[in-house]
Amino acid sequence: MDVVGCQHVAVTTRTSYHHGDLRNALVRAAASLAATGGPEAITIRGAAREVGVTPTAAYRHFENQAELAHAARDLAMDGMVAAMAGYLGAVPEDGDPVDRALARLESTGRGYLGFALAEPGIFSVCFGGRLNQAEPDGMPEEDPGPYALLGTILDELVEVGWLDAEHRPGAEAGPWSAVHGLALLLIDGPLKGISEADRDRAIDQTLALTVRGLATGPEGRARG
Repeated sequence: MDVVGCQHVAVTTRTSYHHGDLRNALVRAAASLAATGGPEAITIRGAAREVGVTPTAAYRHFENQAELAHAARDLAMDGMVAAMAGYLGAVPEDGDPVDRALARLESTGRGYLGFALAEPGIFSVCFGGRLNQAEPDGMPEEDPGPYALLGTILDELVEVGWLDAEHRPGAEAGPWSAVHGLALLLIDGPLKGISEADRDRAIDQTLALTVRGLATGPEGRARG
């Protein structure tokens, strides 16, 4: 099972910078730094060095390091959503509606894990506590990231009868916690370094338990 063949976040090099696009070049450079060193590696000076400009030039676009780090996080989120969308795109359009909705839920989880395992440094930028301290509690309704994508899938589960509509509010917490927790265990926790077969088994079991845990609607109770 290929859980790490996901789309990577685009990064920059000195040769890719073009006049007039310095801000985006700095953001891509920050994401590149995070890919190898995690969120702590993001600095104004480091990003400027990667692009080939002076820190003074970089400060014209970002007031401080935190602002650059948040911009890099937004780029990382885009990469994660692209990875999840790639897995979703592989789900057949035809077939049983319930089976298709469940396959889309599992694909969302596999895309999330695939991105996390392929890009642990950039993944840490998405959800690093330091970057989220200044953010409002919870996720905004207009959030375009993984949370919103998961919400769309859960709405589909309600439509096909797998998830009871009364249990839909806040249902993102369970699946997201399960998949995110597994990602952390595999990246830098007790499951780090396990064999590929054991990793795949852990992913399959986590997703299967997540699917069964959402089986509160009529179709879910009948099939689960």
